This record gives sequence, structure tokens and C-alpha cells, in this order.
Amino acid sequence: MSTVSTTVNVSGMTCGHCVSSVSEELEALAGVEKVDVDLNSGGISTVTIISAGALSTSEIGEAVAEAGYLVVANEA
Repeated sequence: MSTVSTTVNVSGMTCGHCVSSVSEELEALAGVEKVDVDLNSGGISTVTIISAGALSTSEIGEAVAEAGYLVVANEA
């Protein structure tokens, strides 16, 4: 089975605790194998999710919101 890589931008993350909170919520989603966060303190952080199958944007958004942060659109 191939893995799927999904990248989202998250606003509001400022520290390692933020990274842990978001990672923990995303790792709880079915099929998620790994979460990698590129923290941009005070700006827009990039979160890459490796999963066994495709994840819906709504379930990713809900998991990030549960941690207290917001998924934002990619800048054009």
C-alpha cells in the first residue's frame, strides 16, 4: 500500500508545545503514520502528514482546530 503525503499551512503556532499539540491531534486520525512540522514562529507553519490513504481537508482542519490552531490557504 502506498503512502500519501498531505501538506497544509497552519497559523498561530509559536513553540514546541504548539507543534506537539497539532502533531498529537493529527496522529490520532486513522491511517496517519507521521507528522512533520516546519515551525515558523509567529507566522505560517508548514505541516506535512504522511498517511496510509488520502485524508479529507475537513478532518485535517478539525484535528488542527481541536489543538487550537487554524489551517490556512496556500498563498498564491
